[in-house]
Amino acid sequence: MARQSDMTTSTYKALFALLEKYAKEYRKDIRRISTPAIDALMQYHWPGNVRELENCMERAVLLCEEQVIHTYHLPPTLHTARDTGTVQTQSLKEAVERFEMDLIIDALKSTRGNMRQAAKTLQTTERIFSYKVKKYNINPKQYG
Repeated sequence: MARQSDMTTSTYKALFALLEKYAKEYRKDIRRISTPAIDALMQYHWPGNVRELENCMERAVLLCEEQVIHTYHLPPTLHTARDTGTVQTQSLKEAVERFEMDLIIDALKSTRGNMRQAAKTLQTTERIFSYKVKKYNINPKQYG
């Protein structure tokens, strides 16, 4: 049986190989997987079935209309897997704020900290985007 660290490394490498394969196959310009999506994928217990991982990544690529795969592109089974072992203590407001903050950070990462481009990516105004950045105490320069 493989050690957990070996499985984690091989799963991580497989994710990006599959992303590249399916992005090319479906002619999608997907450049990366968001940190929360990677976390969900890495925390899921893949029962040794490579086909399950392949199907998951193919689905994510097909659903993705952006340059980044997010958790909402992943199958619902991974959403629940990410939350197992913990009692849900977040309110709806807290969960929405966390999701919003993740989207803002992903947009800033993909635009290298450019607030104008990040706002455009998220289809919002620069004013609203700037307000949200301040609200969540996010430093855009950190992603430049």
